[in-house]
Amino acid sequence: MDIVYIRSLQVETVIGIYDWEREIRQTVILDLEMGTDIRQAALTEDIENTLNYKSVCDRLIEFISTSEFLLVETMAEEIAEIVMKEFNVPWVKLGLGKPTAIPEAASVGVIIERGAPL
Repeated sequence: MDIVYIRSLQVETVIGIYDWEREIRQTVILDLEMGTDIRQAALTEDIENTLNYKSVCDRLIEFISTSEFLLVETMAEEIAEIVMKEFNVPWVKLGLGKPTAIPEAASVGVIIERGAPL
């Protein structure tokens, strides 16, 4: 299995359970690994034969920036579902962090893995 990855994608959104969090936008940071097979893309050098990370980023930025969630767990599940269904990805590993949630920590969040490796 090959992996196409996205590191430190930052998107502003409404996320959190506290009243003050519902009134502001916070940055979430995504690290994403997506299982795929890049051999055809390498042979043809055709973007149509690969998992286009720009398209994935554009879709996730649009989704996250217009969504509101209480929990990072829910957001992570929905992101994984979008990537797998819309981009035909059989396996995804996603780290989703809230860097401003705990002042004493650089970031807090979740890491999930869904699907089966190729």
